[in-house]
Amino acid sequence: MKRKLTLACWDYDRTAALADGRVSPEGIDLNYLCLPVEETFFRMARYGEFDMSEMSLSSYVLSRNTSDRFVALPVFPSRAFRHSGVYVNTQSGISKPTDLIGKVIGVPEYQVTAAVWIRGMLEDHYGVPVSSVSYRTGGLHDPGRYEKIHIQPEGVEIVPIPSDRTLSEMLLKGEIAALYSPRSPQPFLEKNSAVARLWGDSPEAEIDYFKATGIFPIMHTVILRRDVYESDRWIAGSMYKAFLESKFLLSKRLEESAAFIHMLPWSIQHIQMTKEVMGEDYWPYGIEANRHVLEVFLKYSYDQGLAKKLYEVEELFAPETYELVLI
Repeated sequence: MKRKLTLACWDYDRTAALADGRVSPEGIDLNYLCLPVEETFFRMARYGEFDMSEMSLSSYVLSRNTSDRFVALPVFPSRAFRHSGVYVNTQSGISKPTDLIGKVIGVPEYQVTAAVWIRGMLEDHYGVPVSSVSYRTGGLHDPGRYEKIHIQPEGVEIVPIPSDRTLSEMLLKGEIAALYSPRSPQPFLEKNSAVARLWGDSPEAEIDYFKATGIFPIMHTVILRRDVYESDRWIAGSMYKAFLESKFLLSKRLEESAAFIHMLPWSIQHIQMTKEVMGEDYWPYGIEANRHVLEVFLKYSYDQGLAKKLYEVEELFAPETYELVLI
């Protein structure tokens, strides 16, 4: 009899074959709940509602500070370069990264994965130390968002904004000079000239960053509740193989030129350009293919006062996923 398990995950093309049943994990009757990422993260972190779920990489690492509730698979459904996630008020005098020094910067939460990557990138590659700016936390579009985990790193100022304000509004009015965010603020989406990206041509900056570092930043991983994993440890390997198969099926469809699966007229050329820059497997799963990226993130998390220790990569993932059987 198959194990009935629920996976909460967003509507990704790389997991679509799991969601629609084209890929069936060995021994598992999978219930795929397609939920917005913020809802999934909150419900899993707070209540452990699902057997498995997508999870912010930063939140998962933070959870290891106090408990062993979850174990991860080296599956990364969300990745993104983050130069495009730095927004500025155009009257703030910020035209280059070092202009951020001494300014007040908004972040939805200090611990969100995108902000960890942005702060680390700015310090390592652009001369902007993490502690050189002041941080204001709160909702991007909705007031009342708060830091889910109390965080107060030594030497870093982190202050919540008033509960009736939003970061988008404060950026527009110049009450914060800049914003680090995985989502675009509303004034930017509305093409308000008061808000712009720090890197106007962010793809060029991101390609340069990848060529220099080999890093395609990981945003999310997939976690299992520890009790589910311990009850049948084969689940980890079975799910890992299924995620790999789902991604493989997508990679073949993406390059179908007779009839595009996207409403993007130059998608084939974009894929070819991506491979020229990043290689054939530009969205890898697994530990070894991502070791350097994970090590850099774990260092950032520790250095920024989030992780209480500098974790080894293997401490985060189920051992059953370290390698696949070759026949």
